[in-house]
Amino acid sequence: MDILQEALEFEKAKMSNMTTSDRVTASREAKRLILAINEIYKNTKDETLMDVMKRLTVKKKRIDVRLKGRPDSGI
Repeated sequence: MDILQEALEFEKAKMSNMTTSDRVTASREAKRLILAINEIYKNTKDETLMDVMKRLTVKKKRIDVRLKGRPDSGI
């Protein structure tokens, strides 16, 4: 389960003072980890894997908000 170790290291990594390029790279890495863990989850249905995917998704969404900006209210 090397992918889980990578996911835990990614979770612990600091996301402050990142350049736009670093954010793009981090977002892609998060997506890669989530999809890899999802493939394992499909076979095992282990709830701990689902929890890891949820935490990574939250972190990825935060990175994406910083990249794309918050959506306008439409006014």
